[in-house]
Amino acid sequence: MAEQSVTSAVTLASLPHSQPMYVDEGRCLSLYEAVPVMLHSIDTQGPLVHVSDAWLAALGYERSEVLGKNWTAFLTQEHQQKSADVEISELFRRGHCSDIEYRVHRKDGSIIDVALSAVVTKDTKGFPFSLTVIQDISERKQIQNELIAQRERLRVTLASIGDGVITTDQRGIVEYLNPVAERLTGWSTEAARGSESAKIFRIFDEGSDREQQNTVDSCLAEDRIVCSYEQVVRPVLRDKKGIEHCVEECAAPIVDATGNSVGVVLVFRDVSEQRRLSREIKYRATHDSLTGIYNRTEFDHLLEEALTSATIDESTHALLYIDLDQFKVVNDIGGHAAGDRLLKQVVGIIRGVVRKNDVFARLGGDEFGLILEGCSLRSAQKVAQKICAELDSFRFQYGTHYLHVGASIGLVLIDKNWTTTASLLQAADHACYAAKKEGRNRVHSYLVNDGVIEARRDDTCWIKCLERAFDNGRFVLYWQNIRPLAARGKGIHGEILLRMLDQDEMLISPGAFISVAERFQLVSRIDRWVVRTVFAWMTDHRDELHHVESLAVNLSGMSVGDRDFHVFIKKMIKTHDFDHRKICFEITETIAISNISDALCFVDSMRGYGIKFAWDDFGSGVLSFGYLKRLPFDFVKIDGQFIRSLCLDPIDQATVK
Repeated sequence: MAEQSVTSAVTLASLPHSQPMYVDEGRCLSLYEAVPVMLHSIDTQGPLVHVSDAWLAALGYERSEVLGKNWTAFLTQEHQQKSADVEISELFRRGHCSDIEYRVHRKDGSIIDVALSAVVTKDTKGFPFSLTVIQDISERKQIQNELIAQRERLRVTLASIGDGVITTDQRGIVEYLNPVAERLTGWSTEAARGSESAKIFRIFDEGSDREQQNTVDSCLAEDRIVCSYEQVVRPVLRDKKGIEHCVEECAAPIVDATGNSVGVVLVFRDVSEQRRLSREIKYRATHDSLTGIYNRTEFDHLLEEALTSATIDESTHALLYIDLDQFKVVNDIGGHAAGDRLLKQVVGIIRGVVRKNDVFARLGGDEFGLILEGCSLRSAQKVAQKICAELDSFRFQYGTHYLHVGASIGLVLIDKNWTTTASLLQAADHACYAAKKEGRNRVHSYLVNDGVIEARRDDTCWIKCLERAFDNGRFVLYWQNIRPLAARGKGIHGEILLRMLDQDEMLISPGAFISVAERFQLVSRIDRWVVRTVFAWMTDHRDELHHVESLAVNLSGMSVGDRDFHVFIKKMIKTHDFDHRKICFEITETIAISNISDALCFVDSMRGYGIKFAWDDFGSGVLSFGYLKRLPFDFVKIDGQFIRSLCLDPIDQATVK
């Protein structure tokens, strides 16, 4: 309708009256323009014929700037064609449209989002035009775009993280799986959606293989966060194809703004590799790397458990301490590679004798421990004898050589009478030593007051005493004069004698501990202490020793045969300033004969410093006179067995003469 037709009437087709309602056109136009909403009207060609004041205010135009202009001119370029196709063509063909969204340019250049609804009516002349309501939805669109962006970020995040994520509703029905969850469960989101979570996420106990309560159900029932690390079980996820994955899982309620639970989010990760590494680390910590059986640490732990059960339940077990015989021969001939191969074969032989539940461990180089659970002494002896028999018949092949390797076994019954595992192992070690001393390749059962074992225990006590003597300075030296039977000589001769102080400050003669020191390779340490002490004393008193002709110092065979000891003596000579010609080293005949080449080397090197040598215990061996020609000794000390009855025994007299 034209603006100049003020007195004409208009029919409002949208009003629900059965008969047309005619109103004053001018009044209607004023009302149209003043209504506080965005309104406009267009004709069939698209020009604007009416706009409301709210429309002008929202877009920033004057009425004169917009009337007669095509509505599409105010739209962004992307929406101009849409407006022409939908609002103009379709609107006038269908008679109405609703909730069509456009982007509109304001006069200041900014853009707003609007939603448009319209109906087609006619003016008094019967020409169609639109009655269009427009709503500014910029804020709503901004919120929608932010929500879409957030949802996209969430989707990308869930798709990118390395953990599996499953979401459910408040009944535990699956709604979403991220790609990791799809891969681990074998279910796609489309296939899983609408299913119960227990069907998609099936958890079993790694140890018992029993199916566990679904974590989502636990979370819903308890309305709290539920995690697998709170449980004793080690969860295993079994996927759609039955493939298992070790997992860690945690389910948490999804709570809305009002605090009500609307679902559950389940997060889980594949820890199969971590558990494999954990098992491997634990295995390496408890097993011997060469043989694959338990190591010493784990054996001690299991022995403690066996002793505890024997104490509480009064059950009996047996402890076997196994030491291979002639193992060093294999190492010497074939090297360590052959020795390692032998150990593996020996382990295989012993495993074939014992039960699977018996504890078998490698305690040292060629030493093994065996705990026979719930075994009597008689049965344990049979097992030990069978091990000896199997190893005795075994021949280790190295190249063309076939080597025999046996075993000495110490057996101790584990019962409530023992208080510590240390005492058990010590008793088994003593019993094994007794088996070796009795001839090797045999079993020796521990018995209280066993003579051989008591001797071994005494040796152990002496070793402890010697170590304390080294640490606490319990060794002392004495001077013993050597006087001629005939006329007194020009100088003084003496011999250094070693003694050890016990806890009561009583002197202990070397006869009580030297043999133990020799067996356990401690005698060379004693020799070094003696030489160091004597040389220091000679240096401190060199001005007072001009009357001393010689001072004898005894040396062991281990020191004479030790090239490092030779270097040690030379160092002592260079660092201690006194007349070294006063020193005389005493070496026993048995030492000289058993180490003839080392003895000659040592004697020759020391004589270059003016040091003398004496042959101690001469005559105790059958080859004394033969070696007397080869060894350049300065003195011969005849063995005491020829001297004690010298006045009465003509044979001793002839021998000494």
